[in-house]
Amino acid sequence: MSSEMKSTVTSEVRTDTKLTVTPKAILEIKRLLQAEQANSQSILRVMVVGGGCSGMSYKLEFESKPPAEKDLLFEQDGVKVVVDPKALLFIAGTELDFSDGLSGTGFLFKNPNAKKTCGCGTSFSA
Repeated sequence: MSSEMKSTVTSEVRTDTKLTVTPKAILEIKRLLQAEQANSQSILRVMVVGGGCSGMSYKLEFESKPPAEKDLLFEQDGVKVVVDPKALLFIAGTELDFSDGLSGTGFLFKNPNAKKTCGCGTSFSA
């Protein structure tokens, strides 16, 4: 199975925007879905919200409602991720990873659009 993430706007395949989810992050997302006994239709929404010491923060949330018509739906190795078009402006080309090392556990965003990030890595400016 290919690890490349497919993106669609409704039924249209997009190749100009990409959000990559690493295999380690996929395993953690699947583990969380199973632990929460989430609906098999649950989708991970990746959001950008105002806040944090650098101006914008990432937010992840599971939802079971279908994506809005303008949302971009990515699917990789059975994990569905949705991003609204405004958030994608800030996170296009980003890699979502997961770390469970000694320095901390959690999801990590490797965002090429971030001009500045905070020390803890949870907020950025673009």
